[in-house]
Amino acid sequence: MEEEYIKLIFGLKLKQKRTEKNLSLFGLSKLSGLSKSYLNEIEKGKKYPKPDKIAILSEKLDVPYDQMVSLKLDKNLAPIGDVLQSKILKEIPLELFGIKESNLIDIISNAPAKVNAFISTIIEIAQNYNFSRESFYLASVRSFQEANNNYFEDIEQSVIKFSKAYQVDLTKPISSKELEDILVEEYGYTLNETELNKHHALDNLRSVFVPKTKTLLLASNIDDAQKAFIFAKEIAYNYLEFKERLYTFSWIKFENFDQVLNNFYASYFAGALLLPRAIITEKLNQLFSKKAFDEKFFLDIINSFNASPESFYQRLTNILPKDFNIQNLFFLRFTHRSGTERFHLKKELHLSHQHSPHANETNEHYCRRWISLKVLKDISKSNKEHIFDMQISNYPDDNIDYLVLSSATRDPFREEHFRSISVGLLIDKQLKRKLRFLESPKIKSSQVGVTCERCAISNCEVRQAPAIRLENKAKNKQIESIVDELKNKFG
Repeated sequence: MEEEYIKLIFGLKLKQKRTEKNLSLFGLSKLSGLSKSYLNEIEKGKKYPKPDKIAILSEKLDVPYDQMVSLKLDKNLAPIGDVLQSKILKEIPLELFGIKESNLIDIISNAPAKVNAFISTIIEIAQNYNFSRESFYLASVRSFQEANNNYFEDIEQSVIKFSKAYQVDLTKPISSKELEDILVEEYGYTLNETELNKHHALDNLRSVFVPKTKTLLLASNIDDAQKAFIFAKEIAYNYLEFKERLYTFSWIKFENFDQVLNNFYASYFAGALLLPRAIITEKLNQLFSKKAFDEKFFLDIINSFNASPESFYQRLTNILPKDFNIQNLFFLRFTHRSGTERFHLKKELHLSHQHSPHANETNEHYCRRWISLKVLKDISKSNKEHIFDMQISNYPDDNIDYLVLSSATRDPFREEHFRSISVGLLIDKQLKRKLRFLESPKIKSSQVGVTCERCAISNCEVRQAPAIRLENKAKNKQIESIVDELKNKFG
């Protein structure tokens, strides 16, 4: 363990033993002959006493010396010790969230019992939901994205500098060959498009990077857009000089938080390179100025780049908040297997309102009226590669409306599997001013819920389960009402 954590653990133990003896800092100072300020520094984890001072404290508190210096905490403080020994405070760059590690340590040392209860609660929740360390890291990155409206100017500028340095024309679609040449000539990469196919267990991986020989192994069944994205990410790792990185795409596991964060930055760089902000902003301005939504024009925008629809939708979550001040938006990515009624939420981002709960984790059924799920059903019954649809989703319980744009595509790696990506924009006065076509009666509207178990919409033709959450809530309110009446009657 690092020295500062050893200090903190000793301070926690000293404070615990002192309070058990009902001693104030002043009292312990008088008893031990050590100054009150010195003892206070020890309890806050800022100083570690010399052996002779520990011996004095051990004698006056009637605690064995070995027990005082042991790193093992009593049961009631054990979760705090687990967190400190896990070094999780070091693995997560707290400064990203404006938190100083010293301040966090002060909070722990000043109220260890309350912090312990909080940490124990978080651990129990994580265990109940099988919340892994990777899940925690990913949730931290999402929070970081949301705190910055998912826009990072330094990465945007890095892309512009890169394009000038390597003479990449951002006004034209960028081919994978152009990026491949940079990887090979500038960074000494060797490409191999046959090895991955020899290993059936790796059939879901698109690429593997071998750092020792700078060899990039590629799946043979990826298209040029996917290949361009992989090459752009590899360029990002090198150009931005990231040492901590992931070596597979898609990821298998994370060793530390820097790998997670750098993976996000590299993906952001790739999206900004393949989908230049200036061009998209110009084309969106044209789309938004139309009196009726032009679906063909919107799809032409997507198809004008060498990028997947998913990359385009994710890029919208960078550009809409920055260039159009549309910050009340969400992004959802679902997967679905044909012939089943299960829909899995694999990725989400909420820049303002929390749009929905993780129904997969609560074993609930997402609302089948969502356009995100409808396009998945539609494409599973067709031979098309890409299906687009949109609707205004009205949430009657919250009295809010979203304009939701959604695209479904086939999963190139798994037969009979599909995925949808959606961006939802909160409809308010500001959005109505920016999107002229919102007033068009041609845009269909639908009342929706969050999950069937929480939905109050009656006679729903696509309901998958009764509204048991609402029924339980109503029953509890009824019980509360009767109890109140009895209290008034007999009180």
